[in-house]
Amino acid sequence: MPLLPDLLVSAIALVRDRRVLMVTARGRDVYYMPGGKIDPGETAAEAAAREAFEEVALRIDPAELTELFEVVTQAHGEPDGRRVRMRVFRTTTDATPAASAEVGALHWVTTADLDRCPPAGREVLARLAASDLID
Repeated sequence: MPLLPDLLVSAIALVRDRRVLMVTARGRDVYYMPGGKIDPGETAAEAAAREAFEEVALRIDPAELTELFEVVTQAHGEPDGRRVRMRVFRTTTDATPAASAEVGALHWVTTADLDRCPPAGREVLARLAASDLID
């Protein structure tokens, strides 16, 4: 069986009051980081900034993002063995996020919400908590 290529994605971590911003897609209840696939010719930071605007209406300069870490784990909703490689970037914008047409709702999340997250989201929450950024 051929190995499936990893899904290369970028996401933003907007932390306020020891909670991180996550979103749910319309009609779904799984929390995920605002982000998405890296387009050809795009840097990971550019993808994170573009997705932040598309999903939560935040205009972020890719140069102002700080890469925190990369999560590599089983991709949610994909065949066994298909991994996601998610590069997570911290943003400190003061702008107010707003749900776009592709996002059902915004959520300010702590580790108490681990059971609502797919594997990559659980790993992100665990790492943010280990870095003392969220509860």
